[in-house]
Amino acid sequence: MSSGLQRWLPFLQWWPRVARASLRADLIAGLTGSLILVPQGVAFATIAGMPPEYGLYAAMLPAIVAALWGSSWHLVSGPTTAISIVVFATMSPLAEAGSAHYVQLVLTLTFLVGIFQLLLGGLRLGTLVNFVSHTVVVGFTAGAAVLIAISQVKNFFGIALPRGASVAAVLQGLAQQAQDINPFVTSVSLFTVVCCVAARRWWLRVPHMIVGMVSGSLLAYAMNQTWGLEHTGVGSIGALRIGFPPLSSPDFDWQTIQTLAPIAMAVALLALTEAVSIARSMALNTGQRIDGNQEFIGQGLSNIVGAFFSGYASSGSFNRSGLNVQAGAQTPLAAIFSAVFLLLIMLFLAPLAQYLPVAAMAGILFVVAWGLIDFHHIGEILRVSRSESAVLAATWLATLTVQLEFAIYSGVALSLLLYLKRTSQPGVDDVKPVPGQVPPAFSAATGLPDCPQLKIVRINGSIFFGAVNHLQEAMQAIDAQNPAHVHVLLVASGINFIDLGGAQWLAQEAQRRRALGGGLYIFHMKDEPLAMLRKSGAFDAIGAENFFTLGDDLMPAIKARLNPQRCAQCSVRVFAPCKLSKSESD
Repeated sequence: MSSGLQRWLPFLQWWPRVARASLRADLIAGLTGSLILVPQGVAFATIAGMPPEYGLYAAMLPAIVAALWGSSWHLVSGPTTAISIVVFATMSPLAEAGSAHYVQLVLTLTFLVGIFQLLLGGLRLGTLVNFVSHTVVVGFTAGAAVLIAISQVKNFFGIALPRGASVAAVLQGLAQQAQDINPFVTSVSLFTVVCCVAARRWWLRVPHMIVGMVSGSLLAYAMNQTWGLEHTGVGSIGALRIGFPPLSSPDFDWQTIQTLAPIAMAVALLALTEAVSIARSMALNTGQRIDGNQEFIGQGLSNIVGAFFSGYASSGSFNRSGLNVQAGAQTPLAAIFSAVFLLLIMLFLAPLAQYLPVAAMAGILFVVAWGLIDFHHIGEILRVSRSESAVLAATWLATLTVQLEFAIYSGVALSLLLYLKRTSQPGVDDVKPVPGQVPPAFSAATGLPDCPQLKIVRINGSIFFGAVNHLQEAMQAIDAQNPAHVHVLLVASGINFIDLGGAQWLAQEAQRRRALGGGLYIFHMKDEPLAMLRKSGAFDAIGAENFFTLGDDLMPAIKARLNPQRCAQCSVRVFAPCKLSKSESD
């Protein structure tokens, strides 16, 4: 089979793996996944401000397309919490949540997200997701968790709060209306949470969200039968629309596209980061190779298709993908079967949603929000790195206080700034030769004194335009500490990259050392940076005789270039050739 055909139809690569045993395993995994999709889909649509059935539509055709055109065998796509909260936070200022105009805007956003993802995949820019660090995702997700919980406070406690209010406004409203909390609504919410948590801990074989939803629904039904709906105030979400995902149309008005494009780019990056990270995580357990660019294409096509079949922006789901692996899925057919089973559930069980209380959904979303906060990694980040902790805190606060797409951008920007700060200040270590080592080795822990004429330093990091000023200051500090150190030996084994600016600086430093009556010597430089020095002309400017490789006996060669009168008067005798010269003179 030609590689060109497999590129356009990537599912042909895994199709030969399909067999009777794998079909059975995929059917079971698909059925299991479809059951958990029902409460999740409704919950995610509620978060996004969309009609409940749209969360289920987003897990049908888009999930099938992502499975067929992605690269992962186990990734399950569909609506996710993070994407849903971004959709609501960015779209609700533009239209009333749940309205026809709002739905059309969200579908337009979904289409643009798919276009951006498809372009990034087609241009083979899969490495872009590497700039959205894990710390940014953890901070953003934790912030999104708070926003989810805050958005459901009114439904959890049965109080009146304006939709889309800030965190501070919701907390203030809760405190002011504490005496108005509806005990029936709150009882249903709390009972749902307790049943969810208990099922997740002690009843692992059954999806805990379904247990919570059924339990909360039964309690609400009993309350309404006993005291009446007018007295309890425990209302339901209403029946879901029955049938296949209806055709839909995004708004292609140029002004709408201009308004939504920056948001779509942020959502596209977040969705791709989610999908590729989850796919790679699953691949660690299965040994599969993930093609990031192909995953971009699969996610892009799935969102484009979703925009025309009533599915809002989707991505890879960690919970459903992990469940897919645990249920024994063998191929992407499991995700396809899951979407088909979900459609059957929609056709035959959708009317049961009229018995699902809004309070129970609020309890489910509280559980979802709590599960989004990665306490393990947050604690690890806070313990290990102050700079990463700053990124985490900044992203989390930005998620709570500014528009969510800018929270992602700000986290990425801060991560890049801290990275550039670290790389622009490579370590310059004071080292000495390890006695008796052949070939020569250098260490900062030898305890030897400095040679009066030669300073030895090791640079750990790349020499590029952003690091030149720092290195220049380090070399000038050597002169300031001991003006006699006109000779400098640079141990270059820790230098992985040199750009044109770095090469020019090395040539200038060599020239400056010669003007002082000394020299710059470079030991054990790797092939790639050495090739750059040759291309730029810096190698010739420094002088071929000043470069030493790992097999060279460099200390006698450098000693021969030092001032012999000063060597004769030296009592330090740091290097082996110096000790030999002393014994010869005696």
